[in-house]
Amino acid sequence: MSNTALLDRPAAPVRHLRAVDRTARIEPPAAAPEPAQPAPRALPAGSAPRGFALYVGIDEAKAAASGVNLGVLVDALRRTLADLAPSAETYATVALAPVGSGGRDVDVVRLALQEPSAIARTKHEEPEDDEVTAGGVVVDISRKRVLIDGESAAFTFKEFELLQYLVLREGRTIERTELVSSLWQGTSDEDAPGERTIDVHVRRLRAKLGRYEDIVRTVRGVGYRFDRHADVVIRYGHGTPSPDRF
Repeated sequence: MSNTALLDRPAAPVRHLRAVDRTARIEPPAAAPEPAQPAPRALPAGSAPRGFALYVGIDEAKAAASGVNLGVLVDALRRTLADLAPSAETYATVALAPVGSGGRDVDVVRLALQEPSAIARTKHEEPEDDEVTAGGVVVDISRKRVLIDGESAAFTFKEFELLQYLVLREGRTIERTELVSSLWQGTSDEDAPGERTIDVHVRRLRAKLGRYEDIVRTVRGVGYRFDRHADVVIRYGHGTPSPDRF
């Protein structure tokens, strides 16, 4: 190609490169806004936080499937709390509920331990007297009474406490010494009944149960127990007392 031809070609457009400032800061992408925190709940006038309750929904079978039991879980939580807040005091109890209670385990626990908001959501009317089965024994823990063949039995407060204590520990033999220490708490040694006095209370209790007296069994040389019985209905209601286990 001749020099003349090269000179006749149109000149290519001039492209200018812009210098890049390597020290320029590259802004990171904007972070997602944090979710709004719920406003703190107003405390009732004259009250202040003094602790908290942690409701754990798990039965013995599920705990065993994880290789532990309820006592082990409680001890582990207590050790953790002792490390974090050595001055904290703890108290643990087991929540009892009727066999076959439906719903999530933690909701059943909250109801059994009288957690107010759980009770408020599920509160329902107690059955009327005419809904009670005509035959058999109804131990109405929710109303602190015993019905025998549809009629209210004249149990004293201590007799009902004794029956309730056995019912809530269904299937476990209760020694006389445990009955004395549990049902006569705060009583001086002089006023506390002896073990033989417990036998007197049980005899009176059985006499009022009439033909159903065998629902309170004697374990010779040890104490007493209550086992599930076809003639007995236990009405727990909300907030059933739970035996201390830990």
